[in-house]
Amino acid sequence: MAKEKLDFENAHFLLSLLAGDISLVKEIESMLDVRVTTRDSWIDFEGEDAAVARAVSAIHDLEVARRNGSQISRQAFVFAIEGAAAGEQGAVTELLGYQLLGDRKLPPVIPRTRNQLAYLKSIEGNDVVFGVGPAGTGKTYLAVAAALSALKQKKVKRLVLTRPAVEAGEVLGFLPGDLTEKILPYLRPLYDALYDMVDPDEVNKMIELGQIEIAPLAYMRGRTLNNAAIILDEAQNTTSEQMFMFLTRLGEESRCTITGDPSQVDLKGGVISGLSEAMEILSPCIEGIDFIEFERRDVVRHHVVASIIKAYDESRERKSS
Repeated sequence: MAKEKLDFENAHFLLSLLAGDISLVKEIESMLDVRVTTRDSWIDFEGEDAAVARAVSAIHDLEVARRNGSQISRQAFVFAIEGAAAGEQGAVTELLGYQLLGDRKLPPVIPRTRNQLAYLKSIEGNDVVFGVGPAGTGKTYLAVAAALSALKQKKVKRLVLTRPAVEAGEVLGFLPGDLTEKILPYLRPLYDALYDMVDPDEVNKMIELGQIEIAPLAYMRGRTLNNAAIILDEAQNTTSEQMFMFLTRLGEESRCTITGDPSQVDLKGGVISGLSEAMEILSPCIEGIDFIEFERRDVVRHHVVASIIKAYDESRERKSS
């Protein structure tokens, strides 16, 4: 049995390592199999040598991240404990240290889970990345952040956002207004992400200058997109033909991110989802193409969203069995 006590400069700093919630020491006890005692500015661990070492490692990891200026959220805290349990060193420091965008007015975009970090790294290192998984896992939000960051760093000259307008049957001509106004309702989540990361006036200026382009999927046929960061959102609602058409639009010095949730296909009449087909055809190792699959544990919306997704998944499994 081992015992180790860690002292900090004050109780406030120690509490900040626990995401402001002292009850989270129970997570340490249950996940790392140690007994935890804490009071004022100290925290004490007791248990098997290896378990105590993992607990100390987790707190040190959180301390480094906090002293580097990061705010410790509940999710980051759990991430650190899970990393320590898996024998990883500096897991949360790496996670919270990966920051995109941000300025004096708006905070930077930071991954919150292991899969989110892997996703951002994959987007940075590959030409085509598929981000696949349930709603609320940050697939679209992080893709927009990565694309905006590449644009601001002049790695690409423009950002192209596209999304299938399934409800309109991809026939948008009868809707009032210009092309932007016709497709806007279907691209609203992408705009929400843009306005959340960059001042709205700057976003509007970038749109006017053509640095950010609205490109409805139905209108992309025949184009070649060079030197661009391209995002196809809600890809589960593309047909096989649309997905193939989109993938072959990629031009020189371009990269694209494709996001979707195969469990939320809105296509009618038994039409095969282009996303599901692409995953099957392209999943064998092809250089420059990567797949990141998100899970319920990656949901970063309201905590009840993960429970809702779990309940629906279990219901579907019962019906299919």
